[in-house]
Amino acid sequence: MLGKLTWAAIPFDQPIPMIASGVVALSILAILAWVVIRGHLPYLWREWITSVDHKRIGVMYTLLAMVMLLRGFSDAIMMRAQQAVAFHGQGFLPPEHYDQIFSAHGTIMIFFVAMPFMIGLMNFVVPLQLGVRDVAFPTLNSVGFWLTATGALLINISLVVGEFARTGWLPYPPLSELTYSPGVGVDYYLWAIQISGVGTLVSGINLVTTVLKVRTRGMSYLRMPMFCWTTLATNLLIVAAFPILTATLAMLLLDRYLGFHFFTNEAGGNMMMFMNLIWTWGHPEVYILVLPAFGIFSEVFATFSGKPLFGYRSMVAATMAICILSFMVWLHHFFTMGAGADVNAIFGIATTIIAVPTGVKVFNWLFTMYGGKVRFQTPLLWSIGFMVTFIIGGMTGVLLAVPPADFVLHNSLFLVAHFHNVLIGGMLFGAFAGYTYWFPKAFGFKLHEGLGQAAFWCWLVGFYVAFMPLYVVCLLGMTRRMQHYDVPEWHPWLIVAAFGAGLILCGIVLQIVQLVVSIRQRAKLRDETGDPWDGRSLEWATASPPPAFNFAVLPEVSGEDAYWKLKHPATGQARSHQRPEYQAIEIPRNSPTGFVCAFFATMMGFALIWHIWWMVAAGAIGAFATFIVFAWRDHDEDVIPAAEVARIDGSHRAQRYAILSKEAAE
Repeated sequence: MLGKLTWAAIPFDQPIPMIASGVVALSILAILAWVVIRGHLPYLWREWITSVDHKRIGVMYTLLAMVMLLRGFSDAIMMRAQQAVAFHGQGFLPPEHYDQIFSAHGTIMIFFVAMPFMIGLMNFVVPLQLGVRDVAFPTLNSVGFWLTATGALLINISLVVGEFARTGWLPYPPLSELTYSPGVGVDYYLWAIQISGVGTLVSGINLVTTVLKVRTRGMSYLRMPMFCWTTLATNLLIVAAFPILTATLAMLLLDRYLGFHFFTNEAGGNMMMFMNLIWTWGHPEVYILVLPAFGIFSEVFATFSGKPLFGYRSMVAATMAICILSFMVWLHHFFTMGAGADVNAIFGIATTIIAVPTGVKVFNWLFTMYGGKVRFQTPLLWSIGFMVTFIIGGMTGVLLAVPPADFVLHNSLFLVAHFHNVLIGGMLFGAFAGYTYWFPKAFGFKLHEGLGQAAFWCWLVGFYVAFMPLYVVCLLGMTRRMQHYDVPEWHPWLIVAAFGAGLILCGIVLQIVQLVVSIRQRAKLRDETGDPWDGRSLEWATASPPPAFNFAVLPEVSGEDAYWKLKHPATGQARSHQRPEYQAIEIPRNSPTGFVCAFFATMMGFALIWHIWWMVAAGAIGAFATFIVFAWRDHDEDVIPAAEVARIDGSHRAQRYAILSKEAAE
């Protein structure tokens, strides 16, 4: 009846996962009880869970990423603490649990922190910057989010029911084959990533279509904000790369479930085929994560320098060059496999070349700041911290691009330090810059500046204290994924690294405190104009938060920095206060399709992991029925009357004009 699922799947004899899962379960129950008791459930269902508004979905993506950041960082703290105390001893984590922790940490941070954070910011901002009312496929957008949430849920279920993979964040054969990993850990990994990968793919299709086909009048390609260009490049990579991931993991699933031998050397397969396929996806994935951050930094540097982005067209060219070159470097991840000097040289050269367009971007950001009226507020601090940290990470990457050096450094902690140098300094600092920058647009009030700067310094200093020692222990001979060790020279450096992780924890705590304090002081931090940073692109032309229809009248663009040109020339300023002719606006109707699909996807994923075949069939039928019902719906749009549009937009215009007039008088 329940397949392989028994009471033995719950680790009653392991206190750490039981306590952790108990705390999480109690927290979730407490939140649900509070929501129901306070009567918020109908509002949540109506305005958020079933919403197809790109802004709401973007916020939910970001919230999911931040919750999963806490989950993934708890694994990081345990790993750093384990290595700090496991000198001449076993530490507090048994080997099998330690293996699950480093596998879960990498998987969560890449797939359920970095990806949702960037997709959330793209979802929220891009339609506003393009001057349109929503993404191309609003309901598909909801489905993509809820499938991503399904993958995150399955990984968290593995904490208490069964186990997670012990293979690392990529399940290399033969370790991930059924012979060597007979438990359900690899199955949890495979189904969580397959389901969330489908969600990411449909989101990528949606955003590519939006940028290419849904733009306001006059918004040509070379008038789009830089964030829209990096969004286009990112989602082209998603559309090209994620089917490779899906096919690769599908072959591994066939190996495990039906006895195929795609990756079994002794049965006619080839495990190196898995390496080639997974990294053909995996290296573009690095740029899928960091390219949106580059777009965020471009917006932030221009805004807080008070001048246009330097070298806009060269930035566009560099972005698209990275998009193409990212598919030509995958083999540098396994220079040591024996492909030969010629092959290694080609991929080493390609890896070095891809640093060139990245360098172009860095110089353009520096020249954007040069001669500008720079305001050192929190979003700019994250951006400057990124530049320094990312350059160091990039230089270590160029070193790894040299095959002889890679032979020495391969599988050492140098690689771990480099990877975090790039992803924390690049992606995560970019995500925090974008989160701080666009928060007032999403919620109508700014985040507390003092606490934001304190969080930034804890993160920056903590990062260097946590990861620079790993370069040192690499040169002392330490390899990755060691649960304990007996080399006395490593011990002090690993204690320093654990202290650095503690500083990063202080930064996370300060970010939570910042959010709580900002909510409590939201009246004082209120953004009345919709343009708290003196922004340059069209998202700042709307109210904060924007209405459901975004723009009462779709704007007409005549050049780069569309909103800057609208608000600063005298003719533009006068035109912006004229009352337009309002018309009724059609907006997509909310739909529970995404949430219901996620429910059945969770059922199917859990059932496939535990071989509960009747539940698999029930979930498949339910998912199919959901799509049938959605396809046969009678009404797919709601209409906002012209009078209501006029009331909402008129109120915002009057409020903004009053504040600007008062500021001009002062």
